[in-house]
Amino acid sequence: MKSTIKAWIWLLGLLGLFIGIGVFLSPEELKEYPAYVSESPSPTGVKALYTYLDSEGESVRRWTFSPDRLSKKESGQLLIMAEPFSIPEEKDMEKYEDFIRRGNTILLFKDNPKGMFHTKTEVIGNDSTPIRIRDREGNTYKADMLSNVRLKEGDGDTILLDDEAGTIAYKSEIGKGQLIVSTTPAWMMNGNILEKDHLSMILLLLKNGGAEEGPILMDEYLHGGESQASLSTLYPQWLLLILLQLIIFTLLGLWMKGKRFGGILVPREEMVRFSDERIKALSAWYLKGKQYKASLLIQSDYVRLLFQERWGLPVSKEWVDLKEPLVRRLHTVSEKELDSFLTEMKSMLRKERISKQEYVLWSKRFELFRKEVEDR
Repeated sequence: MKSTIKAWIWLLGLLGLFIGIGVFLSPEELKEYPAYVSESPSPTGVKALYTYLDSEGESVRRWTFSPDRLSKKESGQLLIMAEPFSIPEEKDMEKYEDFIRRGNTILLFKDNPKGMFHTKTEVIGNDSTPIRIRDREGNTYKADMLSNVRLKEGDGDTILLDDEAGTIAYKSEIGKGQLIVSTTPAWMMNGNILEKDHLSMILLLLKNGGAEEGPILMDEYLHGGESQASLSTLYPQWLLLILLQLIIFTLLGLWMKGKRFGGILVPREEMVRFSDERIKALSAWYLKGKQYKASLLIQSDYVRLLFQERWGLPVSKEWVDLKEPLVRRLHTVSEKELDSFLTEMKSMLRKERISKQEYVLWSKRFELFRKEVEDR
């Protein structure tokens, strides 16, 4: 068991070393991000806003699926659309509107939102000089207005931000929810969010959208996000962690029980016809039961059987009577050693019990005779 654990430790260590070397030696390429993506750290991305909301304790996450997967319940969610790459198809727009009617909010930031949610706009002169913007409570803000488009609000719409040229952001009630439209997506960019009062006005729009009351979704589907569901989005993190731990413990349990995976193993009895496993089992039984004398008698009979098979010496003869033929045939054992062996053998066989030390000594002696006979 210890050797197996050490082998695994060395294997994991070498694997980690190779991975570290590969990561260290691999050239780092600068990744290019599209604009208004919540994962983009570039000046044109909106990762700063996403990180800010997350650090402030808001329940914010990215939404990369089609609108038909949005919540069908009155969940009070806020869906933020930052400069969609294209205007969604009519069926997708209907899904978004159904999402609003169920009591949710969509906050749309787009330079020219005409064509989305029946929004009407007008183009004004192109003036990029710093301007002052007012909210509905009369507070003024400084900003760099980068869009030359103003909104045309309808009856019942609430103006949230405007300037001398017209409406910049307004709120519409749709069913149980609301739609907030703004022509200032550039304020959200990482490179612009801290300029002037951009952040303050973005937080004002978020507050009007109920960002402090429910979960916030950053729509990445309209930026070319994945439309297929993944485990990390379909299931909560705690459930995935429990499933991962369950899989690991199951594999460890199967490994501890000796389970093996792979091809079908051929039964051992079909491959091994002759084996000394039974002999080993019997010897272990004799040792545990301290049947030393019985074991020596079996060894003695076996050696005498070898004498008969190789040299024709009868098994019926006693050990003492085998002295003369053994002296002629044994080359590694002298006559004096043979006399000592036969004399001590006679006294040993008369004992009722034999110690373990004596057993080991006599087993070695019988082993010498066995090798002498089998090697010749």
